[in-house]
Amino acid sequence: MVGVAVGTMALVIVMSVFNGLEDLIRGLFASFDAELKIEASVGKSFEVDDSWLGQIRAIEGVEILTEVIEDNALLDYNGNQQVGTIKGVSDNFLEQNRFQQGYYWGDTTLGTDLRPAAILGRGVGFFLSVNLKDVNVPLKVFYPKAPRSAATLDPSQLYASAVLEPVAFFSVDRQFDDEYVIAPLNFTRDLLNYGNKRTSLEVKVAEGYTVGSVQKALKAHLGESFTVKNTDEQHAGLLRTVKLEKLFVFLTLTFILAIASFNIFFSLSMLAIEKKKDIAVLKAMGAPDKLIQRIFLKQGALIALSGALVGLVLGYLICLAQQYFGLVSLGISSAVVDAYPVKVVWTDFIWISISVISITLLASWRPAYIASRVNTVTEL
Repeated sequence: MVGVAVGTMALVIVMSVFNGLEDLIRGLFASFDAELKIEASVGKSFEVDDSWLGQIRAIEGVEILTEVIEDNALLDYNGNQQVGTIKGVSDNFLEQNRFQQGYYWGDTTLGTDLRPAAILGRGVGFFLSVNLKDVNVPLKVFYPKAPRSAATLDPSQLYASAVLEPVAFFSVDRQFDDEYVIAPLNFTRDLLNYGNKRTSLEVKVAEGYTVGSVQKALKAHLGESFTVKNTDEQHAGLLRTVKLEKLFVFLTLTFILAIASFNIFFSLSMLAIEKKKDIAVLKAMGAPDKLIQRIFLKQGALIALSGALVGLVLGYLICLAQQYFGLVSLGISSAVVDAYPVKVVWTDFIWISISVISITLLASWRPAYIASRVNTVTEL
């Protein structure tokens, strides 16, 4: 019973940690990504106009619509250079509850048309050695011009350049922190020469509406020329990887539990050997083979149910303690969370219980069969 309890407890804890990691990833991505993201099905960008954007804003459930221009550019700060992604956004970008999770420090503004500002990922700021307090050193952004305008001997004519004032850092996830610079839409449009083109539109769903219903309405309105992705679909590959890891860990621990169930098999087998005479007496009194078999199966069921119940309770209590007190820390000073995140999902309890009870009953079946085959004549 102790062996079953320990195995069950381990399954509960590990599954809850994976649930917590998945929930944390979703929360971090939601801090940077929009609830819904509209992109062209084919091509990098698409044309927009006020009338078309107004139709999207008029769809029920659309609270905020943010225009986005995103492309790679060369960043230069005080002689330090890095290729990053500049993301030009309209003024309502920060109204979408961005950067609720993770770290954010500095001004919550993108400046003005005369003095545009930039919000940098923490990794970008580190690589470029950006000092937010030094207002005299701007962030220079360089973007290559189209090949048809490159027929010149003057290198400065091969690229467009402009400057931004770094005003804040954000830290959500390394893939964002090391790459992104948030800038005003007008600045990015003029630098990249996008005109009326946009690479995506980001939608915040109004209260009282579900993301799924608004996503369905947008797909119906936009047609097959555009894709509308929710937060999970924007990072489907990573979330699928986490789910696969969780599945394989579950199967591995279940296999270990199956090996541990050999203890039950040998214990019941020894019990069947020791109780041969008692079994023979019962048979002589008229007990059928099925009754003998049920006795040993009930013994295995008692071990399974008791061990599973104790393991589930202990695992749940340990997860609660980790959730509220952070017993096991990540050991990373710059992590978004200090301790391993956990999230208890009741469906995991059901699958763990089914697995544990099934394995234990299978381990009990053979000893029960051996006990039911005791020969009354030879044992008495």
